[in-house]
Amino acid sequence: MTPVLMIRDERFIKSMAIVNFEHIRNHRNFGDQRVDPSSVIPYAKPMPFVGNMWEAFFQRSFAEIVEKIYNSNPDSKYVGFFEFDTPVLLIRDLDLIKSITVKNFHHFPNHRLASDPDLDPLFSKNIFSLRGEKWKEVRKILTWAFTPSKMRSMFVLLRYSSDVSVICMFGIDVNSLIDPKNPYYVNMREASFGKAQSLRLFAARNFPWLCQLLGITVFKQKVIEFFKDLVTGTIKIRDENGIVRSDMIQLMMETRGKLEPGKELTIDDMTAQAFIFFLGGFETVSTLLSFAAYEIGINDDIQKRLQDEIDQVLEDCNGEVTYEAINGMKYLEAVIFESLRMYPPFAATGRACAKPFELPPRVPGAKPYVVQANETVCIPIYGIHHDPQYYPEPKKFNPDRFYDNPIEVAKFHSFLSFGLGPRMCIGYRFALLETKVLLFHIFAKCDLAPCSKSSIPLKLNRKGFSMTLENGFWLKVQPRTAKSAGSEKIAIPGTTMLIETIPDKHPDD
Repeated sequence: MTPVLMIRDERFIKSMAIVNFEHIRNHRNFGDQRVDPSSVIPYAKPMPFVGNMWEAFFQRSFAEIVEKIYNSNPDSKYVGFFEFDTPVLLIRDLDLIKSITVKNFHHFPNHRLASDPDLDPLFSKNIFSLRGEKWKEVRKILTWAFTPSKMRSMFVLLRYSSDVSVICMFGIDVNSLIDPKNPYYVNMREASFGKAQSLRLFAARNFPWLCQLLGITVFKQKVIEFFKDLVTGTIKIRDENGIVRSDMIQLMMETRGKLEPGKELTIDDMTAQAFIFFLGGFETVSTLLSFAAYEIGINDDIQKRLQDEIDQVLEDCNGEVTYEAINGMKYLEAVIFESLRMYPPFAATGRACAKPFELPPRVPGAKPYVVQANETVCIPIYGIHHDPQYYPEPKKFNPDRFYDNPIEVAKFHSFLSFGLGPRMCIGYRFALLETKVLLFHIFAKCDLAPCSKSSIPLKLNRKGFSMTLENGFWLKVQPRTAKSAGSEKIAIPGTTMLIETIPDKHPDD
């Protein structure tokens, strides 16, 4: 029998935990000042067990934490921090970010995610989480869903962001404005990243063994079962009735029997792709829409200029707005890009190292640093987007910085809302189109203005890791008084209603 020592003294347990953490902190990633000062990487001071994440639960939004770490050592190409007990290297240098995500993508081909595919298929099998050849196969299939011809066909289907995802994915027409308790909307609310949901995500990233042991999944089992039943039922009905639609489910169905053995998409694979598309439409696009509408609403000059552009397009099109007309609106696009710059849906993204990669010295005189396999680098989207070196007066909402040619500005790699390289979001054009149509629709018919509950200046929410406002989005909606706004000839897909995004609690919070 093996003897076991049981420690009952609380102070001793705490001291041992701190000693162990100090050992991890000094020797795992960021060097030891006593051994070789030139090899030391500056890092944000962590707390035991939670690392630098403790502020996200008590003091700051996740975006503000990213910005704080980013600004902690402005002369260094990279700095360190801890996500719980996991050391992470935050990359500050744009050329180095481009090298990691594009030129040397083969060294950093995957996101840092780990989850049991059998326990948590929605999380582990979607295109964001997939790795290696499986990711390449799925990306190749799904890319066809966002070709220009597909985008034109989806233009006429656009509604609100959660509903348009259901229509474009499953060919099912729902209306969450009239029926907010429909199962599609309810399950998306369950899956969105409130505080408890964010905790499960971080647990899956940092303690996969514990999640597997306790059966903890990122998404609740009832959400997993709902979407699996939805995809299974959709495929069955189409097969039995010979139904063919121009949507993502159809694209995945058409691969059956065409892929090599072992590479065919299972029901779990299809469900995961459908789910991540739906989640992106529900959470990511709604975040963009909310912040864009809010900034337009509190800036009269921007609202007037946008409405002038809208009125001109309506006049040129005789009220029948086309796909080409929407995509030709320079100021509308500039407003959206500036919204994405100030409020990126994700404050940071990460890459897992697949094979050792040498980084240049962080400052002149320092030594190069070799990132080892399975170590993680972080790309601080929010920090870069709020760096005056790249965007003068970064806290000012100024669409003109993107007006001349937003795509060219984005190519300078300081605009990172969609990512970079092969892992760049494949659905970003669809997200932009959806946002353009809804903003056009709102400001063609309505004026937005601050009300007594509006937060000026904006305060980011400290609960959870999603980008949202502390007290929700509150604006006063009024019918436009402009002559052109009264025309009943306006024909844009969707409805003319506007939802106030009020901070109703996430089901888990």
